[in-house]
Amino acid sequence: MDPYGDEFQKKSKYIRGQLPRHYLDWDNKPPTYKNYPDAMDVVELPKPKFDDSIQFWKAITNRKSSRNFNSSPISIMELSLLLYGMTGLTRKFPNFAFRTTPSAGGLYPIETYPIINNVSNLSQGVYHYDIASHNLELLNKGDFRMEVAKGCLDQEMAYKSSVNFILTAVIDRSQWKYSQRCYRYIYLDAGHIGQNFYLVAEALNLGACTIGAIYDDELNQLLEIDGINETSIYVGVLGHIKE
Repeated sequence: MDPYGDEFQKKSKYIRGQLPRHYLDWDNKPPTYKNYPDAMDVVELPKPKFDDSIQFWKAITNRKSSRNFNSSPISIMELSLLLYGMTGLTRKFPNFAFRTTPSAGGLYPIETYPIINNVSNLSQGVYHYDIASHNLELLNKGDFRMEVAKGCLDQEMAYKSSVNFILTAVIDRSQWKYSQRCYRYIYLDAGHIGQNFYLVAEALNLGACTIGAIYDDELNQLLEIDGINETSIYVGVLGHIKE
């Protein structure tokens, strides 16, 4: 077996006295946000409404992976809360905005593509979450459950879920500052979002599971991204738990 993981870990180490030296080219800093000006449609998500009765520590202790979903749709408010909790903007300033999850260097390389299967009053299809405006951009209309399930190593839960959240990484957004070590931070950033995904789902009494076992190229093809500058790295599936 090719020890590429061992090589990556070794070559991306920081060694005292041998830190990489490069300047930050602010004139060529990659854009912080991605949007689709030519989207088929733009869906304005409702502003998240938080239930004050939900107890934080209860969500922490009850969090678990759920893989069996029933056929009940989730609401568009639940979808709004999930996306906001995963990576929404919390405090906005002229040149920067904080989010619900941390990111190395505040660079936020992760993009979120909800594949809508069963959400009330929302068409099935491939969407992109426009973080800056808290909107959904429709990229491709239709039923893509089979494609996502196949791309997740044929796991049935990705077919039966209400939503599949495909997380991608825009590599140069992080690489601009961290060079080859950026991959370490990209995966950590995805993990932060994944944990928030679980906690928000638990708070909403929804079932959730994350998937790292994916056929990268198949999901990239579904999203029409090149797999080099931007590539799929993680999937979250969600729905009402089947009793």
